[in-house]
Amino acid sequence: METLSENKAFGGTQGVYRHPSTATRCDMSFGLFLPEEARDGPVPVLWYLSGLTCTHENAMSKAGAQAWAAEQGIALVFPDTSPRGEGVADDETYDLGQGAGFYVNATQAPWAPHFNMWDYLAEELPALLGEKFSIDLNRQAITGHSMGGHGALTLAMGLPGRFRSVSAFAPICNPSASDWGRKQLAAYLGEDEAAWARHDATLMMRETGFNGPILIDTGTTDQFIDLLQPEAFAQAVAERRQEATLRLQPGYDHSYFFVSTFIEEHIAFHADALYRD
Repeated sequence: METLSENKAFGGTQGVYRHPSTATRCDMSFGLFLPEEARDGPVPVLWYLSGLTCTHENAMSKAGAQAWAAEQGIALVFPDTSPRGEGVADDETYDLGQGAGFYVNATQAPWAPHFNMWDYLAEELPALLGEKFSIDLNRQAITGHSMGGHGALTLAMGLPGRFRSVSAFAPICNPSASDWGRKQLAAYLGEDEAAWARHDATLMMRETGFNGPILIDTGTTDQFIDLLQPEAFAQAVAERRQEATLRLQPGYDHSYFFVSTFIEEHIAFHADALYRD
């Protein structure tokens, strides 16, 4: 593993690292914030999954999360959103290919050789973090924005017992019924919609739910709200009687101004779950 940068921040360290990935068959980069407490022993970890077109840098630089994570003594992981590099398939549109991994294991050409983001996040990167850094893998939580909110919800429900809490900012809630989802799921997973179900948060909520608290914020003036379909997920939560706080925030859009406004509340929400005995 290669250290690309390490900067002191809020008493801790904000690092950026690169490593060869067996899951994606290319080099992958990620950001990691370790609070001051990590010098004395393993700390809980909150995963932040970013949205379309993003890299590990967007949330790391724009969300303002490190100050609140330092206050709570929590590590933050900022993975990339897709495999990248020469020989990795791409598309001329922004919502498919590099920068748009959708947190699935692709089965279709030309994506299958590299686009295995589910395995990367579910298995490979956690193991690397546990080996190389002072991270407590028994205390994990996950959040994300937009496509990353989709990933956070599906990973949380798809890996029972892994995460103590899950939150999301303007997540893509029902991709199998949205133009932001059908295109990508078909491209990565094929035309059999049965294979899409484990990557649709609304369908997963109806099928399995989540054994823990959920917090979701979406802006009422989000320019993509019709594609996000928060009402579909809310209905599934109600039908299952799932523990969840689903909020529509008046006047907020899809930007990082929205994320940074509510990130303190989300980190406090996760800290409550991570430190609960």
